[in-house]
Amino acid sequence: MSKEWSPYSENGGSLVAIAGDDFTIVASDTRLSTGFQIYTRNQSKLFKLGSTSVLASSGCWCDTLSLTKLVATRMKMYMYEHNKEMTTSAVAQMLSILLYYKRFFPYYTSNILAGLDSEGKGIVYSYDPIGHMEVNKFVAAGSAGHLLQPLLDNQLGFSNMENAAPLSYSLEKALSVIKDSFISAAERDIYTGDRIHLMIITKDGTKEDTFELRKD
Repeated sequence: MSKEWSPYSENGGSLVAIAGDDFTIVASDTRLSTGFQIYTRNQSKLFKLGSTSVLASSGCWCDTLSLTKLVATRMKMYMYEHNKEMTTSAVAQMLSILLYYKRFFPYYTSNILAGLDSEGKGIVYSYDPIGHMEVNKFVAAGSAGHLLQPLLDNQLGFSNMENAAPLSYSLEKALSVIKDSFISAAERDIYTGDRIHLMIITKDGTKEDTFELRKD
C-alpha cells in the first residue's frame, strides 16, 4: 500500500519561552529531521525580528521559512513607512493576522513570539495554526511541547502543589528550568536533541547562548 501524499512535512523541533519581570528567554533545540533521518544537528528555530522581539517557529521547515520571511518583510515595510520599529505587541497582532489569512491552507508550524512589552516587562504570545493568540508567562510548543509544558507548569506555575503560590522567578531560575526541561524531553522525543539555542531579551539587548543535549 502506497503512502498517502501530504503537502506538509514534519521536521520536528521543540520550543520554550519564559517571561520574567524584566526579561524574556526563548529557546529551541537545533535538530532538523524527518522520521529517523537527521538533516542537520545545528539548525536553530529562533528568528530575531527586532531589538525586543524573537519568533520561535518549528514544524514543517519550508512553512517556517516562508512565514518568517513574510514577517521580516512586513516589519521592514513598517520601518520604511513609519521610521520606527514595530513593538512586540504590534508584531504579535500582525502575526495573528498573517496566520488567519492562511486559515484554509494553514502554515504547518508551531509559533511562539517572545519579547518585551511597552513597559519593559517580559511577554510571551502563543498561537494555534490559524492565528488564535494567547498571552502567557511561560509556554512550550513543537514536537515535545506536551512533555515540556507540564514541567513548566509545575516548576514556574506551581501547579498541583499544596500551599504554594506562584512567585516571580529570577533569570537564573528560568534558565535552569529550560535546561532541565530540554534534557528531559531529549530522553523521550527523537525529534528533540543535539543542543539548545537560547536568546535572552532584556532592555539592554538580546544575548545568545547554547547548551549541549544528547546526540543519539
